[in-house]
Amino acid sequence: MARLRLGPLLRYVDEETATVWVEASRPCVAEVRCADGASGSAPTFQVDGHHYALIPVSGLTPGTETTYEVVLDGGGVWPLADSPYPPSTIRTPAYDTDTPVRVTFGSCRWAAPPADEHDPVGPDALDTLAARIAADPDGERPDVLVLLGDQVYADETSPATRQWLARRRDLSDPPGTEVADYQEYTHLYYESWLDPEVRWLLSTVPSCMIFDDHDVIDDWNTSAAWLADMREVPWWRERLLSGLMSYWVHQHIGNLSPAALATDPVYAAVRATPDGTDALREFAARADTDPASVRWSYRRDFGRVRLLMVDTRAARVLDEQRRAMLAPDEAKWLREQALADRGSYDHLLIGTSLPWLLPHLIHDAEGWNAALCRGERGRRWARFGEDLRRRADLEHWAAFPASFEALADLIAEAGSGDAAPATISVLSGDVHHAYVAEPSWPAGAEAPSARVLQLTCSPVHNSVPASIRVGFRFGWSRFGRVLGRRFARHGRAGAPRIAWRRTGGPWFGNQLMTLTLRGRGALLALDQADAGRELVRADERRLA
Repeated sequence: MARLRLGPLLRYVDEETATVWVEASRPCVAEVRCADGASGSAPTFQVDGHHYALIPVSGLTPGTETTYEVVLDGGGVWPLADSPYPPSTIRTPAYDTDTPVRVTFGSCRWAAPPADEHDPVGPDALDTLAARIAADPDGERPDVLVLLGDQVYADETSPATRQWLARRRDLSDPPGTEVADYQEYTHLYYESWLDPEVRWLLSTVPSCMIFDDHDVIDDWNTSAAWLADMREVPWWRERLLSGLMSYWVHQHIGNLSPAALATDPVYAAVRATPDGTDALREFAARADTDPASVRWSYRRDFGRVRLLMVDTRAARVLDEQRRAMLAPDEAKWLREQALADRGSYDHLLIGTSLPWLLPHLIHDAEGWNAALCRGERGRRWARFGEDLRRRADLEHWAAFPASFEALADLIAEAGSGDAAPATISVLSGDVHHAYVAEPSWPAGAEAPSARVLQLTCSPVHNSVPASIRVGFRFGWSRFGRVLGRRFARHGRAGAPRIAWRRTGGPWFGNQLMTLTLRGRGALLALDQADAGRELVRADERRLA
């Protein structure tokens, strides 16, 4: 009998359809059977000896909730017989002007140790969210969980994973305690998603995901020089291909609707053969050599809420003279999606793992560094700039000045005119703290009528050293701003066309933000995991 190795993960949900992701122990037919009669099935596909299925569920009724079970080759495997949690359910929306949409988001989740072991970085915010929902299964819960990167850490493994790796290979050989191949990536997902609370949470709350650097390696695609150096490293190619393959399997395909999956050539190719490893590896290799051939970004609509999840890692242009966060086709896609059917959404969410608006000192330091690296102060300063960029992680939107301004222009256009939404929110993580920032446009410029916000929330489960906390606080200060402008003048970097100010935070700790969007109203809440393993409301504010 086939066993359930990982999952189920409830991924896409709309009014009448859903998808559920599973990994089985052997080839089989995977089914979802709902209590209300809705159902779906799919044969597993194979990648590197692992067997997966993304099960489309149809026949759901809008505005209802139904329990479901997972069946492999006729045998029930979920819910677990000894589960202490309520049954997993699928809640379908019935969107109207009075229906709230709750979007919970965060990033940077280092796998939590077992509950009976000491947790060096404190309680996991996802664990505490699961506990809250399980305690009141009929109460409020997110309509979607948006995970903005670093779902796994390929380059910072846990003690338990290092022990597992040591049984598999000699850790004195590169890449040492970092993961090396697809099999080792699968272990990271087991460690992260077999956490009992998180496993149940992901089985009952739909999720959208995008990668960031640690899903592959710290500073992934920081610069052309960085990439050239990494391509000389013997283990790099296998690491990158395995990272992209495992991301496609575990995260990417679940982001897509059943209709999009039905026309996806890679999904079809992987499923069309008894072993899809070669087809998926060929796709990953093409994504490496020709990033423009692949689109990891995607759009989701939740009634009158539009979410654009943007790839800010693999879609970069790294040439110093043409440096861009998004390649031309990717920037065109973002523009088209933001401006399509204007008036059909009341709130626009732009999910980007890296914050658009940073503390002023950090923003100016990154712009200064970008100017040095493209040669504004000569070759010696360019070499210094490249070294500093890698050491200090100077690679956010501010490090791509033209892209920073282009995003500001797009937001202004999308947020202006009679069809303007009530809010445009940039959802980000990465920087291991949380804050709210709001931009303003200069007098005479076309300013949006929508309220525009940078909402940054990180980490879900990680830490930030005390010295970095001080640095972030200083970065927002008046003195930090003055120092940043001195950096910018040295690099001959112009001032950004927009200004911004911090209106909330900084908050430090393991945390999640939730946007509750109803009609043209918006409410933001920040919840932090406390020592008692509960979520505590740290901030709440009305945005619109």
